[in-house]
Amino acid sequence: MAQGEKKGFIARMLEGKERDEEYARSTLPSNRWALFWDIFKGRFSKLVIVNLLMLLFCIPLIAVFIFRYTWLNVMGSSYPFSGGLLVGFPAYPNMVGVPEQLVISSQLTFGLFLVVAALIAAIGISGGMYVIRNMVWTEGIFVANDFWRGIKINIGIVLESTLFYSVALWLFTFSIDWSEWILAVGQGNSVLMTISIAISYIAIAIVTIMYLWMLSMGGSYKLKFFQLLKNSFLMTFGLIFQNIFFVVLMAIPLLLVLLGSFFQMIGIIILILFGLSYMLLVWLDYSQWAFDKFFESKREGGKVNRGIYAKVGKGGAQSKAVQEYQANLEAAMSVKSDLSSRPIKPITDDLKVYELPDSFSREDLKKLRESKEIIAEDTQKYAEEHKNDEKYVTYNAQFDKPKEEEEAKGKKGKKDKKAKADEKEADGKDKQ
Repeated sequence: MAQGEKKGFIARMLEGKERDEEYARSTLPSNRWALFWDIFKGRFSKLVIVNLLMLLFCIPLIAVFIFRYTWLNVMGSSYPFSGGLLVGFPAYPNMVGVPEQLVISSQLTFGLFLVVAALIAAIGISGGMYVIRNMVWTEGIFVANDFWRGIKINIGIVLESTLFYSVALWLFTFSIDWSEWILAVGQGNSVLMTISIAISYIAIAIVTIMYLWMLSMGGSYKLKFFQLLKNSFLMTFGLIFQNIFFVVLMAIPLLLVLLGSFFQMIGIIILILFGLSYMLLVWLDYSQWAFDKFFESKREGGKVNRGIYAKVGKGGAQSKAVQEYQANLEAAMSVKSDLSSRPIKPITDDLKVYELPDSFSREDLKKLRESKEIIAEDTQKYAEEHKNDEKYVTYNAQFDKPKEEEEAKGKKGKKDKKAKADEKEADGKDKQ
């Protein structure tokens, strides 16, 4: 047998073994971790395309951040923030608190632009999360079509959630900047200002997790905004430790950017190629686990374990998808097929239906009719010769037995009814 091309380490890691005899079951994802890796390596190119589409809608938001950062740098370089050393002229005025004032000014100047840019980015997020949600459900996808379809379906709830999050984020960051300015100028109670800063940071973390839950729940269920707000608040505190872990896990590309130097370049490359898709995939995969545990398993007809399959031979219960497939297969096998129950002659001889010419006569019609009769007789003859073949006898027997059992039960039921009727009639005569 010819040997396949030898693959490198990265190719083997992403593509897996070239051949696997147990692929039909052993390589299918049996938990959410395996599903994440299966999607990441099996649909990586689609994740890149979805990421680029979302990135297009994030360009205004990135531009606002760049302009704000540039504005702060320009203002910082134009102000003399270094204090005098009691020598030299001219004398500079007191600059205490001016850097904090510049930050507050930038918040007021760019705040509205940040909110508008976030709403534009939300359009791309609504399409991207629809595509990735379908990946988590292991449904077939067409990236471009499903991306625009996701925008039409999710745009309303995602815009509302993003407006809530962006406004709340702006208010809490403004509160932090204001408290830092008060501390810098030495006014107010420093302890209260420090507590205010700490509370604002905690509030930002809570609102961020709530926003993520609003996206995942809004993309999976039809909920109104205030229902979404309430449920996201409950999920934020109900799964606080799991939420923190998966938020850190999904934020790895952003954390790399914040580390600076070499790691910053790696983080930027990841964000451009697949960073946004990766973050949505982590969160939607995790949130689907939560939905299975707290929602789907509690309601009648809930679809549990979408996209994952139970391992055979380990005693685990099969997933809903496998159960439905087996039920449909058993239902189809329980119906007698007319094609499988009788012999059908294969087309292996020279018998053909006579073809009528463009201009035909009665003689041609007669030849056509005779050719059809010959084929029908030949087919019937073949069926009579092979009707007692083992495969047809075995197949028909499994449907004949249930019929005989039903007929026997029907006759027995009639006899029982007749016997009961005779007993009642006899009892009535005895009483008389």
